[in-house]
Amino acid sequence: MKYLLDGQETERLYFRRIRQHDFGQWLVFFQDEASFQHWTPPANPPESECTNWYAKQFARYDDDRGGMNALIEKNSGLLIGHAGLLVQTVDDLPELEIAYSLLPAGRNKGYATEAAKKCRDVGFENKYADSLISIISLTNAPSAGVATKNGMTISKQTRYNSVAVNIFRITREYWKALTP
Repeated sequence: MKYLLDGQETERLYFRRIRQHDFGQWLVFFQDEASFQHWTPPANPPESECTNWYAKQFARYDDDRGGMNALIEKNSGLLIGHAGLLVQTVDDLPELEIAYSLLPAGRNKGYATEAAKKCRDVGFENKYADSLISIISLTNAPSAGVATKNGMTISKQTRYNSVAVNIFRITREYWKALTP
Protein backbone atom coordinates (compact mmCIF):
# COMPACT_ATOMS: atom_id res chain seq x y z
CA MET A 1 0.00 0.00 0.00
CA LYS A 2 2.72 2.37 -1.00
CA TYR A 3 0.48 5.26 -2.11
CA LEU A 4 -1.48 5.66 1.13
CA LEU A 5 -0.87 8.57 3.49
CA ASP A 6 -1.89 6.61 6.59
CA GLY A 7 -0.40 8.35 9.64
CA GLN A 8 0.50 11.58 7.81
CA GLU A 9 -0.74 14.92 9.07
CA THR A 10 -0.90 18.61 8.25
CA GLU A 11 -1.49 21.59 10.49
CA ARG A 12 -5.23 20.82 10.82
CA LEU A 13 -5.66 17.29 9.47
CA TYR A 14 -4.77 13.67 10.21
CA PHE A 15 -4.71 11.14 7.36
CA ARG A 16 -5.71 7.54 8.00
CA ARG A 17 -7.10 4.62 6.06
CA ILE A 18 -10.82 4.68 5.64
CA ARG A 19 -12.73 2.29 7.86
CA GLN A 20 -16.08 0.63 7.41
CA HIS A 21 -17.44 2.48 10.45
CA ASP A 22 -16.88 5.79 8.58
CA PHE A 23 -19.81 4.85 6.33
CA GLY A 24 -22.48 6.72 8.28
CA GLN A 25 -20.49 9.96 8.29
CA TRP A 26 -19.58 9.66 4.59
CA LEU A 27 -23.15 8.86 3.54
CA VAL A 28 -23.88 12.60 3.87
CA PHE A 29 -21.62 13.16 0.83
CA PHE A 30 -23.93 11.03 -1.33
CA GLN A 31 -27.05 12.66 0.12
CA ASP A 32 -25.84 16.16 -0.80
CA GLU A 33 -26.77 17.19 -4.35
CA ALA A 34 -23.91 19.72 -4.44
CA SER A 35 -21.44 16.82 -4.27
CA PHE A 36 -22.33 15.92 -7.85
CA GLN A 37 -23.06 19.25 -9.49
CA HIS A 38 -19.84 18.91 -11.52
CA TRP A 39 -19.91 15.15 -12.04
CA THR A 40 -22.29 12.45 -13.18
CA PRO A 41 -25.13 12.24 -10.64
CA PRO A 42 -25.41 8.90 -8.85
CA ALA A 43 -27.71 6.36 -10.49
CA ASN A 44 -28.51 4.52 -7.27
CA PRO A 45 -29.80 5.52 -3.82
CA PRO A 46 -27.20 7.19 -1.57
CA GLU A 47 -26.76 4.07 0.59
CA SER A 48 -25.92 1.94 -2.49
CA GLU A 49 -23.56 4.58 -3.89
CA CYS A 50 -21.75 4.89 -0.56
CA THR A 51 -21.46 1.09 -0.27
CA ASN A 52 -20.02 0.89 -3.79
CA TRP A 53 -17.62 3.76 -3.11
CA TYR A 54 -16.26 2.06 0.02
CA ALA A 55 -15.92 -1.27 -1.80
CA LYS A 56 -13.92 0.49 -4.52
CA GLN A 57 -11.58 2.08 -1.96
CA PHE A 58 -10.98 -1.21 -0.16
CA ALA A 59 -10.30 -2.90 -3.54
CA ARG A 60 -7.76 -0.14 -4.31
CA TYR A 61 -6.05 -0.85 -0.99
CA ASP A 62 -5.97 -4.59 -1.70
CA ASP A 63 -4.62 -4.11 -5.26
CA ASP A 64 -2.00 -1.48 -4.28
CA ARG A 65 -3.63 1.14 -6.52
CA GLY A 66 -3.58 3.83 -3.86
CA GLY A 67 -6.84 4.99 -2.42
CA MET A 68 -8.53 7.68 -0.48
CA ASN A 69 -7.53 8.41 3.08
CA ALA A 70 -9.96 9.65 5.69
CA LEU A 71 -9.29 13.29 6.56
CA ILE A 72 -9.81 13.80 10.28
CA GLU A 73 -10.01 17.35 11.59
CA LYS A 74 -7.58 17.57 14.50
CA ASN A 75 -9.64 19.99 16.61
CA SER A 76 -12.91 18.08 16.46
CA GLY A 77 -11.80 14.53 15.64
CA LEU A 78 -14.49 14.42 12.93
CA LEU A 79 -14.24 13.00 9.43
CA ILE A 80 -14.38 16.01 7.10
CA GLY A 81 -13.52 14.33 3.80
CA HIS A 82 -11.20 12.04 1.89
CA ALA A 83 -8.03 12.65 -0.10
CA GLY A 84 -5.33 10.50 -1.57
CA LEU A 85 -3.15 9.33 -4.40
CA LEU A 86 -5.00 7.13 -6.89
CA VAL A 87 -3.60 5.06 -9.73
CA GLN A 88 -5.77 6.02 -12.72
CA THR A 89 -5.86 5.38 -16.45
CA VAL A 90 -6.44 8.52 -18.50
CA ASP A 91 -6.53 8.26 -22.29
CA ASP A 92 -5.04 4.77 -22.01
CA LEU A 93 -2.05 6.00 -19.99
CA PRO A 94 -1.29 5.26 -16.32
CA GLU A 95 -1.29 8.34 -14.11
CA LEU A 96 -1.09 9.05 -10.39
CA GLU A 97 -3.90 11.36 -9.35
CA ILE A 98 -4.22 13.66 -6.36
CA ALA A 99 -7.91 13.30 -5.49
CA TYR A 100 -10.03 14.96 -2.82
CA SER A 101 -13.68 15.11 -1.79
CA LEU A 102 -15.07 16.94 1.21
CA LEU A 103 -18.25 16.68 3.21
CA PRO A 104 -20.44 19.79 3.06
CA ALA A 105 -19.30 20.93 6.54
CA GLY A 106 -15.66 20.81 5.45
CA ARG A 107 -15.94 22.80 2.23
CA ASN A 108 -14.62 26.33 1.68
CA LYS A 109 -12.24 26.18 4.64
CA GLY A 110 -8.97 25.40 2.84
CA TYR A 111 -8.97 21.71 3.79
CA ALA A 112 -8.91 20.49 0.16
CA THR A 113 -5.85 22.62 -0.61
CA GLU A 114 -4.13 21.53 2.61
CA ALA A 115 -4.79 17.85 1.86
CA ALA A 116 -3.88 18.13 -1.83
CA LYS A 117 -0.53 19.76 -1.01
CA LYS A 118 0.26 16.97 1.44
CA CYS A 119 -0.62 14.34 -1.19
CA ARG A 120 1.62 16.14 -3.70
CA ASP A 121 4.53 16.35 -1.29
CA VAL A 122 4.28 12.69 -0.24
CA GLY A 123 4.01 11.61 -3.88
CA PHE A 124 7.14 13.48 -4.91
CA GLU A 125 9.19 12.92 -1.74
CA ASN A 126 8.68 9.16 -2.19
CA LYS A 127 9.33 9.35 -5.96
CA TYR A 128 6.05 7.66 -6.80
CA ALA A 129 5.85 9.47 -10.16
CA ASP A 130 7.57 12.15 -12.22
CA SER A 131 4.28 14.03 -12.45
CA LEU A 132 0.97 14.05 -10.62
CA ILE A 133 -2.44 14.96 -11.97
CA SER A 134 -5.87 16.00 -10.77
CA ILE A 135 -8.90 15.16 -12.89
CA ILE A 136 -11.35 18.06 -12.66
CA SER A 137 -14.65 18.69 -14.45
CA LEU A 138 -14.56 21.71 -16.76
CA THR A 139 -17.27 23.34 -14.64
CA ASN A 140 -15.66 22.79 -11.23
CA ALA A 141 -14.02 26.14 -10.50
CA PRO A 142 -13.47 25.43 -6.76
CA SER A 143 -11.48 22.26 -7.48
CA ALA A 144 -9.60 24.01 -10.27
CA GLY A 145 -8.63 26.63 -7.70
CA VAL A 146 -7.32 23.91 -5.37
CA ALA A 147 -5.24 22.43 -8.21
CA THR A 148 -3.83 25.87 -9.07
CA LYS A 149 -2.89 26.49 -5.43
CA ASN A 150 -1.19 23.09 -5.55
CA GLY A 151 1.11 24.37 -8.31
CA MET A 152 -0.73 22.56 -11.09
CA THR A 153 -1.62 23.82 -14.54
CA ILE A 154 -3.95 22.43 -17.19
CA SER A 155 -2.06 19.98 -19.38
CA LYS A 156 -5.03 18.92 -21.52
CA GLN A 157 -8.77 18.51 -21.84
CA THR A 158 -10.28 15.08 -22.32
CA ARG A 159 -13.22 12.93 -21.28
CA TYR A 160 -13.07 10.83 -18.15
CA ASN A 161 -15.99 8.62 -17.10
CA SER A 162 -18.13 10.39 -19.72
CA VAL A 163 -17.39 13.84 -18.25
CA ALA A 164 -15.46 16.61 -19.99
CA VAL A 165 -12.46 17.31 -17.75
CA ASN A 166 -9.27 19.26 -17.46
CA ILE A 167 -6.21 17.29 -16.50
CA PHE A 168 -4.20 19.48 -14.16
CA ARG A 169 -0.55 18.45 -13.78
CA ILE A 170 2.54 19.24 -11.76
CA THR A 171 5.97 17.76 -12.42
CA ARG A 172 8.52 16.78 -9.83
CA GLU A 173 10.99 19.27 -11.34
CA TYR A 174 8.54 22.16 -10.97
CA TRP A 175 7.69 21.01 -7.43
CA LYS A 176 11.40 21.07 -6.53
CA ALA A 177 11.54 24.69 -7.67
CA LEU A 178 8.56 25.50 -5.41
CA THR A 179 9.97 23.71 -2.38
CA PRO A 180 12.24 25.79 -0.12
